[in-house]
Amino acid sequence: MQNDEQPSVDAAETARDNGGDGIRIRRRWIALIAVGAVALTGAGFGASLLIKSPAQAAADSRPPAPSVITAPVEYRPLASSVILRGTVVAGQSVEIAPGGAADGGSPTVSKLPLKAGDEVRAGRVLVEISGRPVIALQGTVPLYRDLKPGAQGSDVGQLQDALQRLGHSTSPDSRGRFGEGTKSAVTALYDALGYEPVMVGGAEGSAALTAAEAQVTSTERALDDAKDTLKSAEAGSGSGSGSTRTTGSTTGTAGEADGGGRDLERLRKAVGRAREDLATAREGLVVARAAAGPMVPSGEVALLESFPARVQDLPVRLGAKVQGAVMTVAAGALVVHGYVPDHQKGLIRAGQQAEILSEINGTTAQASVRSIATTRTTPRPDGDAQDGQPAGGQADADGYLMTLTPGRPLEAEWTGQNVRLTVLAATTGGKVLVVPVTAVSAGADGSTAVTVLEDDGSQRRVRVKPGTTGDGHVEVIPLDGGALAEGDRVVTGVRADGAAQGGAG
Repeated sequence: MQNDEQPSVDAAETARDNGGDGIRIRRRWIALIAVGAVALTGAGFGASLLIKSPAQAAADSRPPAPSVITAPVEYRPLASSVILRGTVVAGQSVEIAPGGAADGGSPTVSKLPLKAGDEVRAGRVLVEISGRPVIALQGTVPLYRDLKPGAQGSDVGQLQDALQRLGHSTSPDSRGRFGEGTKSAVTALYDALGYEPVMVGGAEGSAALTAAEAQVTSTERALDDAKDTLKSAEAGSGSGSGSTRTTGSTTGTAGEADGGGRDLERLRKAVGRAREDLATAREGLVVARAAAGPMVPSGEVALLESFPARVQDLPVRLGAKVQGAVMTVAAGALVVHGYVPDHQKGLIRAGQQAEILSEINGTTAQASVRSIATTRTTPRPDGDAQDGQPAGGQADADGYLMTLTPGRPLEAEWTGQNVRLTVLAATTGGKVLVVPVTAVSAGADGSTAVTVLEDDGSQRRVRVKPGTTGDGHVEVIPLDGGALAEGDRVVTGVRADGAAQGGAG
């Protein structure tokens, strides 16, 4: 019985196992079908994004509805500015170009006591040429001639002022007359620097003075001799004047007395003429002495407006032959040179305010326009100075030379800097209605207007009169009773990106 029942149990278990496998297989198929359905759904959605109907494609290709760009009306002062480049330079630039050597030889640089960048004080030797100094003195009147004893003029007065500033008195000379006091001062200046002053006429001048002195001595002696002769004659004539006889023997004595009187008269005339000769000789000596003595050659003086000055350029070496300028000295307060282009020249005039910006350290300085040239400066590749352009100016200078004077003296470190200049060309002087330049439009009749965008989206045109322009804005004055107030939005343009209204501001 046991053997008959065992097969039946095994068969039942096998049937259960086969049934479980079928269920698992069916479940797997159901899951695969679900995943496939999801995948197909996603693919269909992606395709719907990439594939458009003709109607949809046409709709998408149409431009979006345009929107206006607006800006607010402002109520503020308005200034018009001109921005330029400029260079900080000294107020005066002097080229030192000495003349020939005193002995007629080739002028040679014999001493260079300074180097480029050194400070220069009044009374300092700038350079020595063939053993002769070039002395820096203060003055503004051009030294167009050698100054010699006896000379008169404003240039002599300027020399006297410079000498007195250095402590060399020119008294008792009157200002503008080169006399004995000025001679003494000139001699003292050269002595202090270790040089002998140049004497007028050299050896010939000394010989002329010596001859004049000898003439005075000679006439003085002649006068003394004439006086002695007259005195002796008068003494001899007095000893015989008491014999007065009327006999025949006394006739000769009377005749001798008459002859003695004539001799005395002749001697007296000789004394008088000797006195006249002496007076003439003394006058000649005065003239000779006045014309003799130390002089100031024009080539030995460099006149600078103010001190301290500075050696700006020194292109020569010791021992070099002099050909043209040997040194450039910058003096005077620092100023700024800029060049105004043609289209902006009419905006700038003397007296306008400006700002100087140093882009090296970010500092600013206030200034005013001192002058603007009436003739145009054109570029020169060699950088040489032109009329209206200072020596050492910009080689690429192009425009009208404008000079700015700083409100306060600039420090030495500004020298040579290339700076930004902002010139206030015009200002409203007070608050006015201001709109962007792009908000103003011109009509066919020549009138100008702005378009105001109202809160409800409507637009209103207001005729205006434009005024001062600057910084991209323009002053506007409503006409015909048009309403325009601060805060109104004016149309400045139209864009087609569908953005919301309301632009700058």
